[in-house]
Amino acid sequence: MSQEFDYDLVIIGAGVGGHGAALHAVSCGLKTAIIEAADMGGTCVNRGCIPSKALLAASGRVRELRDAHHLKTLGIQLSGVEFDRQAISNHAKNLVDKIQGDLTNSLKRLKVDIIRGWGKVAGIQKVTVITDSGEKSITAKDIILSPGSVPFVPPGIEVDGKTVFTSDQGVKLEWLPDWVAIIGSGYIGLEFSDVYSALGCEITMIEALDQLMPGFDRDIAKLAERVLITPRDIETYVGIYARKVIPGSPVVIELADFKTKEFVDVLEVDACLVATGRIPATQNLGLESVGVELDRRNFIPVNDSMSVLSAGEVVPHLWAIGDANGKMMLAHAASAQGIVAVENICGRRKEADYQSVPAAAFTHPEISYVGMTEAAAKEKGSVEGFEVATTRSYFKGNSKALAEAESDGIAKVVYRQDTGEVLGVHIFGMHASDLIHEASAAIANRQTVYTLAHLVHAHPTLSEVLDEAYKRAVG
Repeated sequence: MSQEFDYDLVIIGAGVGGHGAALHAVSCGLKTAIIEAADMGGTCVNRGCIPSKALLAASGRVRELRDAHHLKTLGIQLSGVEFDRQAISNHAKNLVDKIQGDLTNSLKRLKVDIIRGWGKVAGIQKVTVITDSGEKSITAKDIILSPGSVPFVPPGIEVDGKTVFTSDQGVKLEWLPDWVAIIGSGYIGLEFSDVYSALGCEITMIEALDQLMPGFDRDIAKLAERVLITPRDIETYVGIYARKVIPGSPVVIELADFKTKEFVDVLEVDACLVATGRIPATQNLGLESVGVELDRRNFIPVNDSMSVLSAGEVVPHLWAIGDANGKMMLAHAASAQGIVAVENICGRRKEADYQSVPAAAFTHPEISYVGMTEAAAKEKGSVEGFEVATTRSYFKGNSKALAEAESDGIAKVVYRQDTGEVLGVHIFGMHASDLIHEASAAIANRQTVYTLAHLVHAHPTLSEVLDEAYKRAVG
């Protein structure tokens, strides 16, 4: 380390992205400090991925044990299943505490200095930390910004944290409303609808766009709607938005047509979850001190190496990762970007490959995907001059899925018709979030269906759903 700096690397934000960057920096021999003003672990550990998966695990068990038809298929009969809401909530909280503790201890064990306070850039290679006891300055050869994101609340919606709330409050599961409206049908809305419906709540899902699950491949979304929404106690509005939401008992929701903005109806429900996405937490980071302006959506502009840009030019020794740069707002993408930034700090050229980063919704069954949707691939093909083909296989033809009596599901492969290169894979079904990684590796290595069709999969396993899809692609 150069003696003119306090640290080789200072990271602002100790979420999954900052944590991943810190671990990799230490492995590369960099003296590292990480600054955090709130909870260690950020959104993922405290208010996102971790507690929500604990709720989904518990509520999923309730759903499974109450499904008499499914159990009878397996030769099992149960009389009555009860649950304790507070105990389920405690399960999520205990998991958060454990993961948060593990994350903090891993940093301490590797001798990463943890500085509690609000960190902001104070100039090139300078950081100011505002703490309860005052303000102090730190110098670093390089700085990584990893401030994360916060829930987006559209205009007209008033959040009180009790009857109208975001996922930040929802993961605490402080009560179970008889009737809850969920605004948004993306990952967050779908997962909470899974939890609430399993625990006996009536749900109204409100989607402003003209189809549910707008971010998913259409074939996957259609089947997911048939399995995850239609048979459950969930009514839906599409092309409708919540123009006004007023907390209270009841919560009053004024609905309007998304295109015309004309009044449609008024709902009165017990609670309302606002699941309308997230926005970057990029205010008060001191970026003006180095001449950096946020883009129109308040993301920090970066290049593929994670270097921060000012008017298109690289700002020396300043990097931004995770939700704050808006490239791909996923916890594991943030961690991957942290490694990319550190590699470039160490002089080893590396760029993020977003095409091979998978994503998943942990509903029952799960949804996962990697790469392009069919529509996106065709758009790319029309520009670059190639045809796109797709192939599908179904869980109802998979021996392992049939043995589990979990045969709802599909695997869809999107590929170039000329070369066979896999462009995207989409899975809806049991353990989809685990199955997708085979496809992720295939895309990362730019493999073709011709190669993948000759791989050997253990039998009987769910992975044979992908094996079958690859084989169908080559006839």
